[in-house]
Amino acid sequence: MSAENRVTDADPEAGTGTPPEGRSALKRQAIMQAARTVFLRDGYAGASMDDVAALAAVSKQTVYKHFDDKQRLFTAIVTADISAAERLTHEQVAALGCSGDVETDLRQFARRHIVEVTQPHLIRMRRIIIAEAERFPELARTWYASGPERAHAVLAEQFRALTDRGLLRVDDSTLAAQHFNWLILSIPLNAAMFRGGDTGFTAAEMRHYADEGVRVFLAAYGRT
Repeated sequence: MSAENRVTDADPEAGTGTPPEGRSALKRQAIMQAARTVFLRDGYAGASMDDVAALAAVSKQTVYKHFDDKQRLFTAIVTADISAAERLTHEQVAALGCSGDVETDLRQFARRHIVEVTQPHLIRMRRIIIAEAERFPELARTWYASGPERAHAVLAEQFRALTDRGLLRVDDSTLAAQHFNWLILSIPLNAAMFRGGDTGFTAAEMRHYADEGVRVFLAAYGRT
């Protein structure tokens, strides 16, 4: 261990009055932030605990104190990302059932949703999860259940509410939610998954995909 790492590890919050449990939580957070960067940059197979420790400015022993191995560290990161995605989905969708202007509110949601889902770090994480699905089948299932399936379930609930209010005509709300999601996301998301970097689409093009997805959805499910 280098002298620099020994100093950082021994006393990262010296003089701040932070209690030991607080310092431990800060170290864990720093390790997870560093590990997310390393996994997204190098993939699961290419990521090393040495690189995580160096980026987090802690010793490798400290990394192993918080996470027994690379698999557990990766699992912790994905689990945290899943929780964040669940909160975001609920926040964005929860008010749709009370909409007074379905077309406008669906369009606004679609524009936000398409940007959120195609963020570069989420695209890279999605690629890693797919690549490692054989190694981490339960983690892949959890990602899917808490991401796409959860989004469909929350949307379906709102579509049922809008149907009850006479603003949509939906028989199978889950299928309608799946149609809505993929009318919006299929083109930019598929492009992003197979391209390095960003989607290659401008902001105006992304809005166009969102708006046209809503238009086609309402042609099928809207009240005429």
